Amino acid sequence: MSSASSTPATAEEEAAAAAEAAAAGPSVLQGRELEWARNSPALEQAHKAANGSLVRTRFPPEPNGYLHIGHAKSMNMNFRLAFDKLGVEPANRRTIFRYDDTNPEAETKEYIDSIYQDLRWLGWEPERTTYSSDNFDQLYQFAIQLIHKGLAYVCDMTGAEIKAQRELALNRANCRNSGRDPDSEFPLVEALLPGRNRNTSVERNLELFEKMKLGCFDEGTYTLRLKMDFESSNPNMYDLIAYRIKYTPHPHAGSGWCIYPAYDFTHGICDSLEHIDYSICTLEFESRREPYYWILWALDLYRPKVYEMSRLNVQGTVLSKRKLIGLVQEKFVRGWDDCRMPTVSGLRRRGYTAKIINQFCQDIGATRAANVVEVKKLEQTARVILSDESQRVMAALDPIKVVITNFDQVCGNGATLTFEVANSPTNEALGVHSVTLTSTIYLDSSDFRLEDDPDYFGLAPNKAVGLKYHGGNLVCDKVVMMDANGNGNGGSSDSKRIQLLECHLDVSESRPKPKSYLSWVPSNGLTCEVRVYNPLFLVPEPSASWMEELNPESEIVYENAMVDPSVAELIDGRTVSKWKSNPSFQFERMGYFVVDYETTFNSETNKDGKIVLNRTVSLKEEGPRKKMTVTEQTQLEDRRTGTKAAMEAKERRMQIDAVNLFREWDEFKGKFSKYDDKGIPTHDADGTELTKSAVKKLIKEQQKHVKQQMAWKKGSTE
Repeated sequence: MSSASSTPATAEEEAAAAAEAAAAGPSVLQGRELEWARNSPALEQAHKAANGSLVRTRFPPEPNGYLHIGHAKSMNMNFRLAFDKLGVEPANRRTIFRYDDTNPEAETKEYIDSIYQDLRWLGWEPERTTYSSDNFDQLYQFAIQLIHKGLAYVCDMTGAEIKAQRELALNRANCRNSGRDPDSEFPLVEALLPGRNRNTSVERNLELFEKMKLGCFDEGTYTLRLKMDFESSNPNMYDLIAYRIKYTPHPHAGSGWCIYPAYDFTHGICDSLEHIDYSICTLEFESRREPYYWILWALDLYRPKVYEMSRLNVQGTVLSKRKLIGLVQEKFVRGWDDCRMPTVSGLRRRGYTAKIINQFCQDIGATRAANVVEVKKLEQTARVILSDESQRVMAALDPIKVVITNFDQVCGNGATLTFEVANSPTNEALGVHSVTLTSTIYLDSSDFRLEDDPDYFGLAPNKAVGLKYHGGNLVCDKVVMMDANGNGNGGSSDSKRIQLLECHLDVSESRPKPKSYLSWVPSNGLTCEVRVYNPLFLVPEPSASWMEELNPESEIVYENAMVDPSVAELIDGRTVSKWKSNPSFQFERMGYFVVDYETTFNSETNKDGKIVLNRTVSLKEEGPRKKMTVTEQTQLEDRRTGTKAAMEAKERRMQIDAVNLFREWDEFKGKFSKYDDKGIPTHDADGTELTKSAVKKLIKEQQKHVKQQMAWKKGSTE
């Protein structure tokens, strides 16, 4: 049995934290007390017998998406920080990794696999891996027990009726709490409270529940509800749904079930079955303490301690699963592991290592105080760690060709052209590499201007700058322009681009001391694609109109960047992976960059394949975003208008039943004349029968609509 551990923490650090917490006393991780939360002596004794001196937590993500930075905070809390706070010795720490997989419609094998890979990559070692779905048989038996006790019943109320029922109960509770008479302001409506099913006999409930399990009813016709407390001020006690009918195969359990337990019914029972000591969640679940403990009380199961901490909110991004799904589905990003996504996979692809993420989570800690963490805290953590681990090289994102016209004269006669360069100025263990000055070199376009400025330290016509490592001054003598047709000098520079610079090297003793030394790439530099990432949103805290606040320049791609050829031996497409940290570099004066897994470059041939690099973070904290120009503001408004129109169109489409999709949606109106009983077109507008292939495509379109509709309906209620 292995103890839960985090890569950044040593055994000595964990022991020291345990001793400090033990001295502080037992008042940590305390939550609101409830009568239902008290365990009997028999339950306490049985739990003690199961755990002994061990203290057990759990990390229970739902596999309905990829893990994000908020989950990383939860992992750090459940695998390390909670034990530190409690003063638990390292040898007695245990954490279970559980897939909370009770909703097959939203869960996929892809999500299950990605969660496992992310947890393993971050370095956490669970005691064991479990699935809530592995307890489906036991959960079903617990539901039978509750029916026998008269604490659960089968209900045929519609979603609208249940909503009205709960609103009535809440209004009556609010009246009582304010000293008003609920019977005069919100009188009981027998059809709603207690409802037509609440007093059904045990025998009838058992019969209906068995038929639910056997698949005798359609989805949405029946649910199993818990007979809780409509007098409570907490809406989560208004007869929660324990089971619902879903004819969807389960990605882990298979197709053996057509009724599935709800989250609120499941997770507390699984906590108890797995002998969890501390069930740690975020503050939005605080009001679910009552149903959590009520269910365990009703089943006479051990009640773990529940502690709620504030959820992680990071400036400049969104962590809502619904919004992340929206970014992916609407193709605002490349996918779940896009470098702009706050997912663990996205952060890894961008170059944030497990050490960076774990250190960030440890630094921000875990409390009950709600706050928004500035993204620059994460970025600075990355700079500190990467500065000591990344090889420093020269690069040009937007290269300008420079021809040194006096190269043979200056660099002849045995002059040193190859320079030995330290891979890191702070970490000698990284070694050295060599770089050779050639007659043609490349500068980044940001290091050259056609018009000089007193505050500009880069190259300009007739201006001298230092050339890094060589030491001489580079003087620009001539700018060769070229238009889109390849024509040379002449005409306005506004309509042309720079083809090359003709420069000479000044190595004389009397040469002026330059204000700056520019980095450069030799003629044998490697061409690569570099993706530079900026904030995903134009505002620090995205609002309800978050899709309209997306930054159109959140990703800038330089398709023909160049980099120091010394990186060739460290980059190989055969060894890069989306599930591990790939080699990273510090581009001098630019920032930290990592090899993307789309790289296909072959280090042995040194020529085949493509190199793709992603910017992790700039070298220094970037200043505030400049004020937008009128053109930029117009473009943003156009984007917002287009996004709003697209979302309105999608909302209209989501309101259409699948059976009416091809009759009512604008894209299909008037295209068909006959339909089958499921609404699938069988004949086109002219009465010609559709081919089997065409019908098959329409069936897939309808199925896609149903899935999108389910996701939309679920998202609209969150």
